[in-house]
Formats: sequence, C-alpha cells, structure tokens
Amino acid sequence: MDEQMSDGVPTRRHSTGVSSPADRHDGDEAHGDSSASESDYQHALEVVFDADNAHRRGSSLLPTENERSTKSSSAQLRKETACFVHSLLDQQHKLRIAGSNYLDDLHEELQADKGVDLADAVATHSRLLTKKQLSDMAWGVRQLSKRLGSVRLKLKVQNVFVLTKAHDETLIEYTREMVEWLLAKERESAYTVYVENTLEHNAKFNAKGILSQDPSREGRLKYWTNELATKHPHTFDFVITLGGDGTILYASWLFQRIVPPVLSFALGSLGFLTRFDYSRFRDTLTTAFTDGVTVSLRLRFEATVMRTQSKGQTPRDLVEELVGKEAEKDYTHRPDGSHEILNDIVVDRGPNPTMSAIEIFGDDEHFTTVQADGVCVATPTGSTAYNLAAGGSLCHPDNPVILVTAICAHTLSFRPIILPDTVVLRVGVPYDGRTSSWASFDGRERVELSPGDYVTISASRYPFANVMQQGSGSEDWVSSISRTLNWNSRQRQKSFKEWT
Repeated sequence: MDEQMSDGVPTRRHSTGVSSPADRHDGDEAHGDSSASESDYQHALEVVFDADNAHRRGSSLLPTENERSTKSSSAQLRKETACFVHSLLDQQHKLRIAGSNYLDDLHEELQADKGVDLADAVATHSRLLTKKQLSDMAWGVRQLSKRLGSVRLKLKVQNVFVLTKAHDETLIEYTREMVEWLLAKERESAYTVYVENTLEHNAKFNAKGILSQDPSREGRLKYWTNELATKHPHTFDFVITLGGDGTILYASWLFQRIVPPVLSFALGSLGFLTRFDYSRFRDTLTTAFTDGVTVSLRLRFEATVMRTQSKGQTPRDLVEELVGKEAEKDYTHRPDGSHEILNDIVVDRGPNPTMSAIEIFGDDEHFTTVQADGVCVATPTGSTAYNLAAGGSLCHPDNPVILVTAICAHTLSFRPIILPDTVVLRVGVPYDGRTSSWASFDGRERVELSPGDYVTISASRYPFANVMQQGSGSEDWVSSISRTLNWNSRQRQKSFKEWT
C-alpha cells in the first residue's frame, strides 16, 4: 500500500504482517524445501520502505552503497515471501487506514496479499525512517500484538526448525525423541524436520538410525546452517527450541529478519521465555499444529555500528557532527553492520583498565555524557538480564519502551531512564575519549568502537514471534520473576494479637 507523506516527504510503502508456515519463496526449490503447490501458498509481507525515500537524521542516516545505488520498482517489490506474522501487520495497517477491523473476525488460518521478495527487496533500515514513519511502524506492531494475544492462529506447518544445544548430551537425546515423533507416519502431516548440521554425524543423535526405522522418513530429515536460517527464513514454518532463554536468544540471532513462530520448551536454568514443559511435548505440539497457537510479538532493536570517516580536519566534535548543522552531503560516518537484538546492546570499556566516556543522543538531541564502565540499552524482554544486574527497572514485555542503564556510573546522580520505542538512540565514543569502547549485541559479535564511532539503536521492523501458552497473560510474567528471581520475597509481618 502506498501512502503520500506530508511535508514534502516522498511516497512510502508500509506493509507488515504475520507469516504463514505454508508459504514458500520462489527460489526455495533449489534447496529442496518447497513441496506445496502455488495454490496452497499463503502470501505474506514484511515492512518495507522505499530506499530512496529515506529522510536523513544526521549522519546516522547515511545509506549503504547498495541502498543508494539500487532502485527497485513496485513490481519487483511485490513478490511472494513467507512471514505470516508480518503479513498481518500489513493487513493491520491497510485496514486501520480503511477503518476496517479485520482481525476481530480472525478465527482460523489467514491469507494475506503478496509480499516482498526477500532476495530482491532493498530493506531500508529503521534508523533511516522519519519520526512519523517510525511512530506508525511501532504503532502497527503494538496494535497487532495486542490483537494476536486474543486470537488463535491456525498454521499450515510443513517444515519444522528444531534448535537445541548441540553440545549437551541430554538435550541431544530429547531432540532425537522429538524428531522421531515428528517424523512418525502417525502424524497428520508428513513434516520435514530441520536440525543443526552438526548433528548429522553425531553418534548420540544417530541420524541414520532414525531414518532406517521407516522408509517414509527418507528425505524428510534435513539439516540447517546459519546461512540458511539467516538468508532464507521463509523456508521454515515453525521453530521449536529445546533449552533455556539463551537458546531463544540464539534463535533470534539466527533469524535476523523474519522470525517464524517460536515455541520453546523449558530445559534451561531460569526460563523467563520458555513456557512449555518438555514432558508434555506430544500434546503441546499436537494442539499447536491442529488447533493453532497464540503469538506474542516481542520488541527487538535494530543496532547499526557507525564508523567515523577521515575528514582530514582536527579537532572534531561528535556532538556537533550528530546534532549540529551539517552540509547535506557532508557524511561523517558510514555503516558497518546491523544486528537485530532481542535482549540488549551493551557499550562498555572492554579490556581497558579505565572507565569509558560515552555520549548518548536521542533523535536530534544530545542527552548526556556518561562516565562509567558502560551503558546497557535493553528491550523490555532484556530488562531481566544485564539491565537488572546494572540496577535497571524490571519492565513488562508488552511495554513499547527502550531502557537505558549506566553500568557502574562514576556519579551519584545518574538514574536509569525509560524512553519510548519511537526514539532513535545513538551511543558513541567522543573524539577526545581516552580509550576506545566495545559493543556487544545480545552478548555476541563483540566489536571495538574507536573514538568517533557510535551505535545507532532503534525499534526493529522484525519483532520476535513468541508462542504463548493458552490463557496466559500479565500474571504469567509476574509469576516468572517471582519464581526465578524471588521478586519481593520476604517473611510476612505478623499481625497484632488484640487484647481480650
């Protein structure tokens, strides 16, 4: 859907939605992943903004070379893809404009329009959006997440992605048990099951033994790689994790764009995100595949590392470059990789023995300079992780906010702050900083930030689709922090004994 923006901003395409497990990308047959006919496809969408319509917000908005050079026509963009959750986002936006209420009548499987070809589309990063575009996108995700919590989505599941800790012998046994059950001919559908490629020759998993039990299993046990999950997420209809919260974070890391619905079995330590008991996996999966699932969309961040470009001038001021007046083509920084984050982005002093000086910006404003060991920028989901350890607030995952907490700040006055998810944050190292800092993304991909470098953080267009237990709500989150963290656990005060 195309909508003309005010104030001279060019036309944009805003399409989002929930992905159907039956969908397949046109190119998947090369991977041997597509068995359904085209008539069985459910077409879905992702949020896409035309790359040439980017409104610049300081040097953070410098497009990549590919974004600047590639011009995709509407005909190229409107092709099949496969994200059921993201296709519903598009329906939500269209019908909000039209005044309709499509999701109120959603009882079983849904079909959406054709979407964007993941291979050909030029994805404009959320850091490039105007304030209005970012607000509209966040509003659409929040509204859809609220609606999805009260409906059950019946999915056509064909390809199942199974994720576990491949180095844990106990979990390998559980994985084998689940794979055998999924491949059994008693199932209503002939599922194709993908496990990690390291299990192909694992003696404990014994893939050959699984296939030898029934000739019908031949060709239905396949192996995923990081590249397949990252570049072809539409291959998979449903994700099952066996482990703890770290396994779910790994699933988020693998699916950097579209995330299929993720159902997690609790086989880890704490279990803020793992809701299902493995001992009942047969009943749980049977119900999920036949009766449908309830999906919660968890906010993720898009984090982009921005590297300073040599300008041959000294001295330079990061504050002036990011919020001061700057020539239209005088780009001071270039992007150096983006990541979709479910928990948090941490900028810290790394191996340096001294504390870091860190500049924090919000939109076009310089917030503050922090003298500390680091800064943790967390999602509501990540509020119970490093943010909690650093003294930040606990936050319900349905809150559309960004949590900013200093790590061991060398001041008595710094307090954690909570910002709306429509703010674009930038956390960087000043040019006159004594040392460099280090950034990590959900505890992975640790990179050094030299003086002048910074990280741009904004709400992602790709939320994490988490499968919830039927009937669970806010009390589920409260019970989880009480159970895992002993939140507000204290011996009850005795009552007075009245005189008689």
